Amino acid sequence: MKKLCLFGLIFGIASCVQPASELQRQGLHISRAYQQYWEYNGEPVLLLGGSDEDNLFQLPQLEQQLDLLASVGGNYVRNTMSSRDSGNIWAFQMDSESGKYDLNKWNPEYWKRFQTLLELSSEREIIVQVEIWATFDFYRDNWELNPFNPENNINYTAERSKLPLEVKTHPTMCENPFFWSVPAHQNNMPLLHYQQLFVDKLLTHSLEFNNVLYCIDNETSVTSEWGKFWSEYITKKAKERARTIHVTEMWDPWDLDHISHRESFDHPEIYSFVEISQNNHQRGQNQWDNGLRQIEKLRLAGNLRPVNNAKTYGNDRGRHGGGTHNGIQSFIRSTLFGSAAIRFHRPASGLGLGDTAQAVIHAMRMATDRIDFFNAGPHNDLLGQRDENEAYCRAIPGLEYLVYFPEAGEVKLDVSGNKGGLKVEQLEILTGKRENIYLEKENGSISLKSPGKHFIFIIK
Repeated sequence: MKKLCLFGLIFGIASCVQPASELQRQGLHISRAYQQYWEYNGEPVLLLGGSDEDNLFQLPQLEQQLDLLASVGGNYVRNTMSSRDSGNIWAFQMDSESGKYDLNKWNPEYWKRFQTLLELSSEREIIVQVEIWATFDFYRDNWELNPFNPENNINYTAERSKLPLEVKTHPTMCENPFFWSVPAHQNNMPLLHYQQLFVDKLLTHSLEFNNVLYCIDNETSVTSEWGKFWSEYITKKAKERARTIHVTEMWDPWDLDHISHRESFDHPEIYSFVEISQNNHQRGQNQWDNGLRQIEKLRLAGNLRPVNNAKTYGNDRGRHGGGTHNGIQSFIRSTLFGSAAIRFHRPASGLGLGDTAQAVIHAMRMATDRIDFFNAGPHNDLLGQRDENEAYCRAIPGLEYLVYFPEAGEVKLDVSGNKGGLKVEQLEILTGKRENIYLEKENGSISLKSPGKHFIFIIK
């Protein structure tokens, strides 16, 4: 690099030219050194985040939300292309004469909002995981307002499009043929044409940026052919622009051993990373054990790649995730067992980017930055006298350790591999209070005692 810059100065060239290999590594990629994680601009990166909306581009306080996230060390958001919330706008322009949408004309404000999200996120080095098809926009009351509903546009009829005017059932029933249009199913050309226009328009914005991940659906229950079609389509469109992108699918079943999840796990040629948010419906030790098992399954199959958690459930005001206490635990356990990206789900299903979420993100960024995180691994085997869900360890044995306590508790940490002295720092996650403590080795172990909920110990 220095030789190239000097050459440019000598010959009056205004800027340095990077070698092609370096240019190709700019932006977001699977880490070369740590296949389980992402790298950004050539450096491994742990993605931590939270946001108060899923369709973040529709949020009026977007810039403030991104600034707040960045201020606590966050660098990861989820963005569904959804319009189902109050005050949202749709992607298409309304025809003034008929009062219906014209699927051949765009609503400039919708796409301006999306562009703004991408620009502001890129400036702050925040990764955006875009979900193309917002599943719940196409069912029940939301379908009655959706521009793709034949009742709401001037472009096709119900007969021509084979789409119903009403879909009263939950998406798990798969009763909207909107998701069966692809050639392997109904080959519904009139509908597929307008679906393609929407995806193409999205890509004209997103492919200009190198901080974007793609997810085809939100909690889908349809067959694998739909996701495969769109994954291959957007990947090829990106290649035509000399871009490499990364795509996944989000399946609905809470059980990650359900056969539908194998469509992501077993097909790296279609999905370059894996989304396991539904693991966060598990509680306590089960969430940790199941997450580890999925990563090991990928490793043994030779398909190891990033595993993302875009939705960490848990809020005392919500229905899912076992409440706030379990939501905090799930986020931290996901980080320590090896998720590449972890985000708090929106309220009330998750903690969003409220005060508690901010505290956890900040503390985890602080803790993970204090050790050689990417060379460390899960090591509960180093914990003695441990009860179920009492404590969790990530470590490079003999060198560095992170030990997390969801509740007050006490365990023995095996540090027999360490030949020198050890410094121990106690971090209270919800307050950010740090304290250096002195612990004496005894028979190759130290005793770690948590005084309350959500403490993490940094030992090195």
